[in-house]
This record gives sequence, structure tokens and C-alpha cells, in this order.
Amino acid sequence: MHRIGLILPFLGLLVTGIWANGVLAKGEEDLTNAIRRVAKGAIPAVVHIDVIHRTSYPNPWLPFKNDPFFRFFFDIPDLPERFERVMKGIGTGFLIDERGHIITNYHVIAGATEIEVLLADERRFSVTFVGAEPKTDLAVLRIKEGGKFPYLTFGDSDGVEVGEWVVAVGHPRGLDHTVTQGIISAKHRRGILDPNSYQDFLQTDAAINPGNSGGPLLNLKGEVIGINTAIVSQSGGYEGIGFAIPSNMASYVANQLIKNGKVVRGWIGATLQDLSPELAKRFGLKEAFGCIVTGVEEESPAQKSGLKKGDIIQSLGEKRVKNSSELKSLVALIEPGKTTNLLVWRDGNLITVPVQVGSQDHSVENCLALLRSKLGADLRPIKPEEGKNHGIFKGTGLVICSLDPKGPFALAGLEIGDILLEVNGTQIKSISDLASILNQMPQGTIATFLAVDHRTGKKGYVQVRIY
Repeated sequence: MHRIGLILPFLGLLVTGIWANGVLAKGEEDLTNAIRRVAKGAIPAVVHIDVIHRTSYPNPWLPFKNDPFFRFFFDIPDLPERFERVMKGIGTGFLIDERGHIITNYHVIAGATEIEVLLADERRFSVTFVGAEPKTDLAVLRIKEGGKFPYLTFGDSDGVEVGEWVVAVGHPRGLDHTVTQGIISAKHRRGILDPNSYQDFLQTDAAINPGNSGGPLLNLKGEVIGINTAIVSQSGGYEGIGFAIPSNMASYVANQLIKNGKVVRGWIGATLQDLSPELAKRFGLKEAFGCIVTGVEEESPAQKSGLKKGDIIQSLGEKRVKNSSELKSLVALIEPGKTTNLLVWRDGNLITVPVQVGSQDHSVENCLALLRSKLGADLRPIKPEEGKNHGIFKGTGLVICSLDPKGPFALAGLEIGDILLEVNGTQIKSISDLASILNQMPQGTIATFLAVDHRTGKKGYVQVRIY
């Protein structure tokens, strides 16, 4: 006890001496006041989200309603035709402009039939759904009533440093406008929820619990640098490992959803692989920094720019690229149509490759999925020998390689192996060409295809109703 009694006064003198000697510069505020100021500025713009899921299902006893035998023995009263199940949920969001747009996590509002928000001044509003992107777990809502609302501004999440103080505001377990503080524990945490998503989390030890989802993570300037989204916990509660979606990604997604109702992402069409130390040494690099191009899609921006298999991409614009996941996320944030420079290691030399970023809507994977949904078929480019056998010019035609028996193509009489040459008088040169044409046709429209019968080699027109 004596030693403790001596140490405490000494520590007090030490702290006083440090502050007096200028560690806390003139005009700066201490951490206590900074957190208080951030909380005071943020709370009016943070909203409590109440979600209601209403589902109905048929009464399982309804078929027996008029059965005299059943009613006699079980004395069942008049039965409703359907039962309704109501489930409630809560979450957090925050206003991002004075018009009443709110950003939150997609998982907070997914499947909701009714959504209301409660502001700090006790005003309650109904909201409309603007749009969502499940791959980033983000959604945007808008308050139905007009007016000017308090809002928060996004900061630059790329400029955030590990160890930086942050403040979280939210409604954990329904406790409105709870403020917690911590630091940025790490950056670029990937594959936490879905390895195939665009998630690139900031990690923080600020207390985050169920109900915090969708709330802001702020720097000491009061700027939003992340959206609290997930925790790692064995207990289901706070254990010091929380994750937030970076503000740069959230801002891009929110702007796209408000402007277009969907997110248009950049795409270059290159298949990529992380660079291991062994591969780096083999290619003559001193460090394993970057990603290897292992394939290039036909007619993609990567092919048009001259990217080749075996190229090692080390930078995108001014940003160094650590791995394939980081490059994918960076490209996705570039507006389609813009040109950016790739710094590429090729044959022992660094070269600059300009590439005009395309839209991910035109990627082969997305186009195939669209054709599958609209036509009930999987397609592939025609092989040279197939084209030669049927007198088809090189670079024209798609072959049906699988069919849904109940899909539009099968119902129209097309078969596996048939070749598609034209749709509505336009030559089909690629999968993306066909997907682009069909994407502009309303559901239920009749499309006229010129096709080659794989059995006889004869050409003919087939009308197909598009899903």
C-alpha cells in the first residue's frame, strides 16, 4: 500500500509535467473532450431502425373445415384461411444527406415488409427502400416525409491508420444512441463473411454488439470512416473484435444506389492469382507484391489493353496492389468507361498498361447468368471446326451446351448443339453481345433467333418468349 501511495502522486506529477511540456499542443483538445464532441455531433443523425417481417401461410386444418366427421370429434371452430407470423428486428443507420437518405447494412432490412426509423429527437418516420447491394451488405433507405434532416459526412477510409482512435454510435440490444470508443486494430480484413464478396473490412476494438449493425464508425473529426457490420464472438456479444465497411466503399455504393437504383461496378476481365514468395523469385521480383494474370477474357478491357497471361500487376493508378482480392476491390470502385494505368512486371521489365475499365454487367460470368435466367440455357462460343463444318464465318455464333427442359429455348424446340447466329436481325458475335441485346428487352417479349439445326445443318428462324 505504501508503494502504491507513493507511485500515484508521482504519476500525477509526471502526467502534469508531460502536458505542461507540450505533448498536448496549444489549441488541441484531450481525448475526453474529442469523444464528447464527436458523440454530440453524430447522435442527431444516427437512427434506430425498426424492422417488421410479416409472412402468412395456409391453415393446415383448412381442408377439414367442412368435414362433419372431423368437426364432430374435434369440435373445431370456424377456421381462418391463413395464419400470419410477425417477426421484429432492430438495427442502426445514419442519415447521409439532408433529403433523408439513410445508409445501413443490407442484413438489417433484408426481407422486411415494414421499416420505420426513430431519430434522436423522438420523431418516427416510415421509409422507402431505395436499393441494396448484398455483396457489400449495404442498403439505402429514404424517409418518406420531406424536410431537412441532420446528416453525417464520409471521411477518407484509405487515410485511416492502425492505432487511430474511433467512436462507434448505435443501438446495441435496443439501447438507443449508445456511444463506445476504441482504435483501428487492423485494415483490409477480407473473407470474414463471404470470400466472394467485395468486403474489405476495417477491424476495431470499439464495443459493437447486436443492434449496432449499420451504425457509423467515426474518426475524431466526426467523419464517418466505416459502417459497423460484424463481430467475431463465441458468446454472441462484444469480445473486442469488430468489423466495419470502409467509408470509401460505402460512399461509392450509396451514391450508385441513389443515382441508379443499383451498383455499376468496374471490370477488366482478367483472371488473377496471388503472388507467392516462390513465384516472385521465379519471375525475378524481390518481394511478393502484386498478382499474376492467369487468363484474359475474350473481348474484355484486359484483352483490348494488351494484358497477357503471366503479367504481374503491381499497381493500379497510384495505389500499390498487394494481392488479387485488393485489385478486384479497387477495380470495382472505378466508374466504367474511365481509363486507369496498370503498372505491370513483364519479362523482367516494368511497363505501364492503360486500360479502359468496363462494366461488370458485361463480364462473361454475369452474362452467362443473365442468359441462363432469360433463355433457360447455357451457351458457349462456336469452335473453329464447328463453324467450318456449317459454313459459318469466324467470330460469329453461339452453341447451346445445356438446356432447362422447361425453359424458353426448350419450349421453342431448340436443342443442345444448335447454333445461334442472329437475334432480331443482329449478328451474335459473343456472349456479351447477346446478353446486352436481351437485357434491353422487357420480360415476355418475343425474340426471333436465326439458328442452325445441329442434326441437319439447315438454318431457320425460331421465335422465343424471353423470361
